[in-house]
Amino acid sequence: MSFGKNKKKKPEEAELDITPMIDVTFLLLIFFLMSAQIAPPDPFATDLPTADAEAEIAGEAVLWLSAEGVPALSGQSGDAAWAALGALDPQTPVTIRADRSLPAVELARVLQRLGAYEFSTIELAVQP
Repeated sequence: MSFGKNKKKKPEEAELDITPMIDVTFLLLIFFLMSAQIAPPDPFATDLPTADAEAEIAGEAVLWLSAEGVPALSGQSGDAAWAALGALDPQTPVTIRADRSLPAVELARVLQRLGAYEFSTIELAVQP
């Protein structure tokens, strides 16, 4: 019994398209470049200060500084606050509560002036 011609089909050559593989490779490359932290190493080890919410302020004298750099201490402000600071014992811990918008230059001037009074402990109050 013959059902027609016995045709043998030639196997089709399978084409290998590597375009999707190249796309995935470039996507992975971009992902790893974007997620990697490319930064120079630190020149030396440093121990950075931390702000603890539980730490109590040890300063007995609290020096308030406004955004303009005007000092206040024990209800006195301006030059009277500096005179009150000068009257304190140098062993008295001083806490500085400076306004967030106080320029760093002004804070440096205040610290220099406090250094002239030779206080042994000066703290800067921060918000955790």
